[in-house]
Amino acid sequence: MKVAFQVDQLWFAAPGGIGTYVAELAQALTALADGPKVVGFRARIDGTPHRPPGVPVVELAATIGRLYPAWALLGRPHLPAPLDACDVVHATNHASIPPVRRGQALVATVHDLAFDRFPTLFPPSWRWLYRAGVRAAIARAHRLLVPSRSTARDLADRGADPTRIAVTPLAPALPTATGDPGPVLERLKIPRPYVVCPATIEPRKNQAILVRAFRQAAAELPHALVLAGPVGWRTGSLEAELARGGPGTIVRTGGLSAEDLDAVYRGADAVAYPSRYEGFGLVIVEAMARGVPVVTSTTPACSEVAGDAALLVDPDDVGGLADALVRACTDAGLRAELVRRGRRRVEGLSWAATAHATLRAYRQALAEVRG
Repeated sequence: MKVAFQVDQLWFAAPGGIGTYVAELAQALTALADGPKVVGFRARIDGTPHRPPGVPVVELAATIGRLYPAWALLGRPHLPAPLDACDVVHATNHASIPPVRRGQALVATVHDLAFDRFPTLFPPSWRWLYRAGVRAAIARAHRLLVPSRSTARDLADRGADPTRIAVTPLAPALPTATGDPGPVLERLKIPRPYVVCPATIEPRKNQAILVRAFRQAAAELPHALVLAGPVGWRTGSLEAELARGGPGTIVRTGGLSAEDLDAVYRGADAVAYPSRYEGFGLVIVEAMARGVPVVTSTTPACSEVAGDAALLVDPDDVGGLADALVRACTDAGLRAELVRRGRRRVEGLSWAATAHATLRAYRQALAEVRG
């Protein structure tokens, strides 16, 4: 089997979780003993990838601004040679759904429907692209891949055929070191002890409410709060919250390298991730894989991924979030239990398992096309 695999996201300014998905899955697919031959493709984008795609890449002639709308609305242009000879075309970002030729199967990954739930939090052009792309995916894809049962339900509610939806959970992806994280923390000016929120700064990640809850808990915690992530968009609510001032130390690191982020995870007493909406929640499993207690939200995907291995809090409950931070950092028995449950929770998650599930979906899609 030969698969045309979209890798645009690796060239984006902020690849995010989709970028992790693209890089990890491409490499995991090629590592399977019975895996497909994978050929990457991308629109014309200036610059270099944030991570190597790990597969050969065909650059298309047009830019994202021309390709994505044309694919969604017109179903053209088709992918050029040698991609037109592939058995399967995998659209890995739900903003862009390329057309397929006769005899080719189309598989599309829909990571989440945040653009539907929080439309004002997206730039208008991307909100339109996501909506148009998901409509095209529902109409044309032979298999729709989603990272969680929660996203599967959201997609079915939007009109997708449930029999064509396959859940392919994600897995920890950051390389894990074993050395002392101290030198990295010192360089980043992060005082210990601390709680970390590793996420792009944007309203959906809910950092403003987290800051308010942290300040409410500060009288019972000697910890700092570390906001570890690049600036995304619509940061005004967080900036306003920070400007109000209050007790406790808050550190902002900006975007971090994989090695630095790993060290920041490992040095933390707890990870706080009170996101308002996720398709999966990679932060949760990265923390659990490192034995760090997690406080996250009761929203569907976060609670699905966390199970009974994290403290779950309504993302709007400032007092409840403050209490959970205190418990996760100070209750030794609870901390030990969360660590034990968290490690058990991630035991079955691997990119090899994700690749096997994806390959199964490729085969099902191809069988549907070719009979």
